[in-house]
Amino acid sequence: MMNDEQRRQELADFLRTRRMRLTPEQVGLMGGGRRRTPGLRREEVAQLANVGVSWYTLLEQGRDIHPSREVLQSIADALQLTPAEQQHLFLLADQQHVINTHTAHEQVTPALRRVLDALNPLPAYIIGRRWNYLAWNTAAEQVLLLAKVIPPHEDNAVWRIFADPTVHRAYNPLWEQVAQKVLAEFRADSVHFAHEEWFQHLIADLQRVSPEFRAWWPRHDVRGRADARKDIEHPVVGRLLFEHTTLQMAMMPELKLMIYTPIPETDTLEKLHQLLGQEVVMNAV
Repeated sequence: MMNDEQRRQELADFLRTRRMRLTPEQVGLMGGGRRRTPGLRREEVAQLANVGVSWYTLLEQGRDIHPSREVLQSIADALQLTPAEQQHLFLLADQQHVINTHTAHEQVTPALRRVLDALNPLPAYIIGRRWNYLAWNTAAEQVLLLAKVIPPHEDNAVWRIFADPTVHRAYNPLWEQVAQKVLAEFRADSVHFAHEEWFQHLIADLQRVSPEFRAWWPRHDVRGRADARKDIEHPVVGRLLFEHTTLQMAMMPELKLMIYTPIPETDTLEKLHQLLGQEVVMNAV
């Protein structure tokens, strides 16, 4: 697991970034004139959470102190954290059992592969706890170009978002919005595996290849997964409009099934049939 020093530093950074995004007006305080740095002051957070300023300062400095669940909830309320951010806060403060990351080998069963195939022409794929693509159907391969290899983390969904120019073009002009959402969801999951070597290598490589990742990762933004619209600019058939849904496997919670459903009253379904028809012809040649 993440050692105590790493966990306390993550907690300190998270609290600081949450504090800096708020203004006094947002939390019902007087602005107090011009400020040298953005956001609330530590004493203002302490006041809102009804805790001592010195104590809160030590917490934000990563010192070895152990806040109770009640105090953490007060801080979460003071910082106006979302449910996903509150969960992240409690995990960083070691107030919940961290999901065991030493799970058995992730395996996509033949039954799940048949489900993927049956979903054609709807693009669908399965990712594991490391956010690696484990299996996908023909529609997903054609729409998301999943067969393309982008080393050294070719199977990782976060890596492809930031390191693959094809993905960047596919989500334009909304790439930044999509990438920030994916990164915040990945950050929320990272509490469970931040100590693992593969994660450290992935983060280092992302910081090396992507200026956006270097700028956004220190923000500590987190969010839970939610259904969303996905607009994709395909190089062959043009604009595709989807509703994106995430389903978690009850018997294998480390696996998630992602499904892209064409938005009604658009020509997306027709274009999907066109893409799959071309695939069939190509395979027959």
